[in-house]
Amino acid sequence: MTRMLSRFLALCLAVLPAAGLHASRVKDLTIVEGGRDNQLVGYGLVVGLAGDGDSNAASTLRAVSNILQRHGLTVESTDIKAKNVAAVMLTADISAFLKPGARIDVTVAAMGDAKSLQGGVLLQTPLLGADGRVYAVAQGPVAIGGFLGGAGGAGGATVQKNHPTVGSISNGAIVEREIVATFVQDDTLRLLLHNPDFTSAARMAEAINTRYAASAHAVDAATIRVKMPEEYRGRDVAFLADLGTVEVQPDTLARIVINERTGTIVATSTVRLSQVAIAHGSLTITVTSNVGVSQPNAFAPGGQTVAVPSTQTAVNEGKGGFTILNDPPSIERLAAALNSLGVSTRDMMAIFQSLKRSGALQAELIIN
Repeated sequence: MTRMLSRFLALCLAVLPAAGLHASRVKDLTIVEGGRDNQLVGYGLVVGLAGDGDSNAASTLRAVSNILQRHGLTVESTDIKAKNVAAVMLTADISAFLKPGARIDVTVAAMGDAKSLQGGVLLQTPLLGADGRVYAVAQGPVAIGGFLGGAGGAGGATVQKNHPTVGSISNGAIVEREIVATFVQDDTLRLLLHNPDFTSAARMAEAINTRYAASAHAVDAATIRVKMPEEYRGRDVAFLADLGTVEVQPDTLARIVINERTGTIVATSTVRLSQVAIAHGSLTITVTSNVGVSQPNAFAPGGQTVAVPSTQTAVNEGKGGFTILNDPPSIERLAAALNSLGVSTRDMMAIFQSLKRSGALQAELIIN
């Protein structure tokens, strides 16, 4: 485990300096104000679930009854069984500039106690925006990327892969209404940084001014205002296409992100440390239980074979030692020091937290 971790950190440290040599394009670092995505949501029914649907929930029965009424059938909700039907919520993102007739992906999630959406088909469902207007209509077979098999209950067994009550419909919604977007006003547009940073904003404005003199101004850490040059007036799309190819070297915050569930640690190359000493040791307690057999001698009167339990306990305490981090106090030095201590990924998490509490870690520590 330690050897694999050492190789991984060495690879990361080798990649970081190389990655810093390449700049990123403006179009990859920003979005144009007015060209943002919008969220849609809807309530619908998935049918054809072969007994895995809702257990006759009142809301589901009323929804089925309403659909039948739209098709000219009057049926009381008390006369309907909903085992093959599931009430679901739909979510989708609609991009700017999409025209009516375009298609978008839809995510489908069960609302009630349906066991699985496997094999189900979503009935025609309107998708609403935050303003309550219909912007798309979804329909089609649901793909869940997994399954749920077996019989539950006492003495039963089930086999499950992935999450069977959440699925998706690729290109399952048709756009019915365009979201009007205005991205150029008075020959001026505004670029919004995905990761707001004052240094990155200043560098981007400088790079744009290098190509288009005196056209860009950094308003704040997240916004760059760009004035269209005279030769691009009336050609907004052409200017945005050329502007997106401008290359910028963004700044990187000193940050360490730890995902405790997966044991993943990601650190940026700008992480710095104050001079510090780190000691690490581990204590392992192993308890083993065995069952032996005690058998009487041959022909012993009243002899009987009995089971004899036994327990062994072993304590192993790893030796700890101080490792002093001298200049330069960088992530490379920290990785080398932790590798020399032979710590695991989980131990690294505890060390990073202790470094942050001691004030020696000059970086933002994020734990998910």
